[in-house]
Amino acid sequence: MNEFINALERYLPADKLSIIQTKKIGIAGAGGLGSNCAQMLVRSGFMSFLVADFDVIEYSNLNRQFYFADQVGKYKVEVLRENLRRVNKDLMIETITDKIDESNVEKIFADCDIIVEAFDKAVYKKLIVETYLKTDKFLVSASGLAGWGDSERIRTHRIKENFYLVGDLKTEVGPECPPLAPCVHIAAAKQADVILRYVLGPMKGE
Repeated sequence: MNEFINALERYLPADKLSIIQTKKIGIAGAGGLGSNCAQMLVRSGFMSFLVADFDVIEYSNLNRQFYFADQVGKYKVEVLRENLRRVNKDLMIETITDKIDESNVEKIFADCDIIVEAFDKAVYKKLIVETYLKTDKFLVSASGLAGWGDSERIRTHRIKENFYLVGDLKTEVGPECPPLAPCVHIAAAKQADVILRYVLGPMKGE
């Protein structure tokens, strides 16, 4: 018996949960976007994940990422798996600590239905988008979510039928525009919400 799933059925009926549970989510990057998007997807009933990131946790990550001080120095993907299983013990989570590059990017997420692009650096963002945009996989990326204030600027943009981009598309991280929890979490939540809508369809009346 999975008490978390049983409780979740108070909000999502079994037929919708069964649809959610057929999908495998690939998450490219386990930082502010990836770790928070992952926890929102888990809390929404998704069960199967592949998370790829070669970084370890640093104290500078704790202002916005789904980690804790006693986990500093450990691989993000391994800790994220542990943290997510504290929500749902029966999750199926594969982890990859290899650096993603042109030689392996196509095969890493080959068996995923949905891909979350959640890297910090533009070169890796571009690699994921350019590789998977030409496939039939559903892809959601992010660009422009630094700073604070005017959070309504962080919007969801439909680029193609199977590709959505979240953010203001212009705000870059810098000394005057740091990555802070509120806007990063908003963007991660919007990525998760786009995926839910894709899997379940629009809400009645939308």
